Amino acid sequence: MPQPILRTDRLLLVPLADEHLDLEVELDSDPEVLRYIFGRSRSREEVIESHATRMDLGRKVDGLGFWMAFGAGDEFVGLMMLPPAPGPEPGVAELGYRLVRRFWRQGLASEVSRELLRHAFQTAGQQRVIAQTMAVNAGSRGVMAAVGMRHVRTFHPVFDDPLPGAEQGEVEYAITREEWAARL
Repeated sequence: MPQPILRTDRLLLVPLADEHLDLEVELDSDPEVLRYIFGRSRSREEVIESHATRMDLGRKVDGLGFWMAFGAGDEFVGLMMLPPAPGPEPGVAELGYRLVRRFWRQGLASEVSRELLRHAFQTAGQQRVIAQTMAVNAGSRGVMAAVGMRHVRTFHPVFDDPLPGAEQGEVEYAITREEWAARL
């Protein structure tokens, strides 16, 4: 099953392709967008490397991968993520979202996340979806809770160059297929 085009009430989600590279560069050039991920903007070369990794991950499990979100008038909104989760456990995907700053606090991350969860469980046959962020990232944690994910752990990875707030750790949220179905 190839990665499908997905739709929400306000957005069109198109599978990530090489033609989207410049939009990824634009998104990752805003240090605020990457505040809780890298703590800085990324160079074009770094984004090219990440793009190649995303494209490879998008081919590992049918139906999973990365999408570019577009709003009215084909306006670029952000990068939406549902690749296979790292680790050996099959049937687990990892939810993520990165929005252009002018689209923050409009409910779009929650809207897209609900659609990606629906796709993960109904179409891609996943058993569980996880999401991780820094504990201090209240916005992202709010999205995870809003779509029915539950906090499952706080952990403290060691970083060579920790971002501000890293001392509070990272959090993981999750939802199973059964938990998602019970919310319908």
